[in-house]
Amino acid sequence: MLKEMYARAKKCPKNIVFPEGNDNRVKKAIEIIKRKKIAIPLVLKTGTIQERLNEGMEMVAKDQADGLISGATHPTSWIILSAIKHIGLIPGIRKISGAFLMEINKRKFIFADCAVIPTPNPKELAEIAFLSANTFESLTKEKARVAMLSYSTNGSGKGKPVDIVKKAMEIVKKYPINVVGEIQADAAVIPEIAKRKGAKGKGNANVLIFPDLNSGNISYKLVQRLTNSKAIGPLLQGLKKPVNDLSRGSNAEEIVDVAAITCVQAQKKWKYSF
Repeated sequence: MLKEMYARAKKCPKNIVFPEGNDNRVKKAIEIIKRKKIAIPLVLKTGTIQERLNEGMEMVAKDQADGLISGATHPTSWIILSAIKHIGLIPGIRKISGAFLMEINKRKFIFADCAVIPTPNPKELAEIAFLSANTFESLTKEKARVAMLSYSTNGSGKGKPVDIVKKAMEIVKKYPINVVGEIQADAAVIPEIAKRKGAKGKGNANVLIFPDLNSGNISYKLVQRLTNSKAIGPLLQGLKKPVNDLSRGSNAEEIVDVAAITCVQAQKKWKYSF
């Protein structure tokens, strides 16, 4: 998956801002990025990190740069607030959400929201599903098959959390995506279980929408660590221009991976309007 991403980035490198130019991990990552020629790093080193972050966002907003990567030394909330102020959301989109691109046993997935919205309401869940489908298709060139996850499949479980996912399903139908739900995780990804439970999907979902941040964040970390799978993100969704977050535990190689993805995102234009 990453080899393909690097190849696509290298075909048309984009200007990517790095506001954390004084961090050693970022410095090492920039050396690798230059050597691999997957992006053109614009490195900011002067001023406070907040000043550099705002400066970088302004550069992206004014088309002086194509994207931005930050978060190795500061909280995600700083990026979100600065991005909303300087770049803004896609018209019709209400909130930023965070997705992880996962590669598990050679299968590609998007897990969302695993980073931003603690308890999404039905409208927000529907929006997360739509944005995540677009993220998946733009990065993998494969058709998105979205599953709205729950502890219930087709009414097998009851409770307020199930009701929220059901309402989200009613709303998400207005979007041009292939989506099933409410559905349990095993029925979403295993064909035999989908058939056994009478699920509407075929058990081949590749975009998994979690009902809340607790379940999403816990799930991606467990899958990543217990299966030694690749997890890239959080990729921020809903902004007019590509801006991506880094974990404060990121190493140089992980920063390079996010740079390749940010470059690929910058190569494509948002194609939907509301």
